Amino acid sequence: MAAVTGSAQTRFSRRTDGSSFRDWASEAFEAALLMATLDRADVDTLIVASESDFFTLQLNPAAILAGDLGLVGVATMRVEGGGASGQLAVHAAAQAIASGQARHVAVIGVDPSASQLPAATIKLLYGYSFDAWTDGMTGTSATALYALSYQAFAARIGLPDKCLDQIALQNRANAMLNPNAHLPRQHKMAEIADSPLIASPYRRLHCSPLSDGAAAIILSHPDALPGARGSAPRITGIGAASDHAQLGARQDTGTFTAKRKAMQRACQQAGIGPADIDVAEVYDAYAGAQLQALNVLGLSETLQADLDAQHFAPEGRLPINLSGGLLGQGAPVGATGVAQTATCALLLEGRYHPELQPKRPLRHALADTHGGVCTTAAVTLLSQADAK
Repeated sequence: MAAVTGSAQTRFSRRTDGSSFRDWASEAFEAALLMATLDRADVDTLIVASESDFFTLQLNPAAILAGDLGLVGVATMRVEGGGASGQLAVHAAAQAIASGQARHVAVIGVDPSASQLPAATIKLLYGYSFDAWTDGMTGTSATALYALSYQAFAARIGLPDKCLDQIALQNRANAMLNPNAHLPRQHKMAEIADSPLIASPYRRLHCSPLSDGAAAIILSHPDALPGARGSAPRITGIGAASDHAQLGARQDTGTFTAKRKAMQRACQQAGIGPADIDVAEVYDAYAGAQLQALNVLGLSETLQADLDAQHFAPEGRLPINLSGGLLGQGAPVGATGVAQTATCALLLEGRYHPELQPKRPLRHALADTHGGVCTTAAVTLLSQADAK
């Protein structure tokens, strides 16, 4: 399938410097194009992931960015799937290449999720991103819905609240070594456990921040690789699935069923299984969402024991969210999935931030996102060019 020839992202943060999403998209694109050793004239398709027009205040952002980036004339598309927007844009690019419609595709994920609107307005909008009739217009918050789902999951698995603290602690510690991270924090367990309660069991430090930023990748057809990028990692499997938007309509409110289906579809296409994954970037809008994801993705059947044994730490058997994840690196929504894919590609090439790059060889990586409380799930598997 498609090769990831270029990968880049801006710093994720709350921007107060007067720059806009158009500046960040340009910064990420130019860096990814340079890594790909391509000219902009080589790009024949531009796919943009952006969750909300309310954030960018721009309808049809793909056409606008094509003009900014000197790509007028290429095919353009905007992809939106809530938190899964970026990963779904990667899927659309991989499909364009697999179909023969494109040779080199630029994927840009971008959102001013932190600076464009007041936090109270963003909270209201996110309520509408679930079922506006049954959730958003009743004042139900994203945090409350995620908390209800996690309560059911933790009760069934038997997880203590300290597992949430461990996730937040580890992800933000990883972010300390990531110069692009929004929240590089060296927390103490007690600090996390004593932070203000938002929706039980979630406390403030179990939640990801609102962030601004952009990420970009260049996907290339294997027959059109620049000579310098012949060994670029490949996207070998993609999978997506959906679930009921209303938690009450699901058979099991605590299980991310759509994510399990997406993983199964991606693995079937790639010809590998969860046991083959060497490193993963997993969606952690809330600390518990990461635990729920690890379970249904088949990456851990003994979550508490694996956390206690540091299996998901940088030097563990399966490093998770070396970037810091959404909890540490940050969460400009449209950019999230694209940044995850970029991180996985750089890790497979041994080109990630030096203090976070595992010393052992990596063969297969997983990038996982979802929108809503896993209403829309998207999984991408990447492998070394010569991986079997």
